[in-house]
Amino acid sequence: MSNHPASSSDSNERSEYTAAFLLLRLFLGLRTLLAGVEKFEGSGTYSFANYYKNMTRMAEGITGASFMPIWMTKNFAHSLGYLLIVFGLSILLGLKLRVTLFLTGLLYVGLSFGLMAVQEGEGVAWIGMQILMFAFALVLVRHNRFALWADSAK
Repeated sequence: MSNHPASSSDSNERSEYTAAFLLLRLFLGLRTLLAGVEKFEGSGTYSFANYYKNMTRMAEGITGASFMPIWMTKNFAHSLGYLLIVFGLSILLGLKLRVTLFLTGLLYVGLSFGLMAVQEGEGVAWIGMQILMFAFALVLVRHNRFALWADSAK
């Protein structure tokens, strides 16, 4: 008997995992990038002034409804949009995906912590779903075949 069908089956399975990871990577990268870009929007225009106005309002809202001090929420909020854009682009381009996916997942954990502190259960659930997608992407990242700067092979 020939082992050909088994190797063909293995190849198909690998390509299915590669396709699954690519779809997940595209979704997470676009979602993260656009979440960062939307922080710069105000009344239909995008600017740095809008960004700092939006992020200051977010920080003050979380501080006002929780135990977190303004210095903590403001520092997180003011870096948030930039980090989301950098991480989103890194995911889309395939730059060191293991590290990028992990750091982006941690960023979303930080976002969920702020929502937990203000008892925003629905937002926590939505972010929790995204964190699950990042965790699953970390499981599938070994099937990454399209990257500008791939992780080193182990």
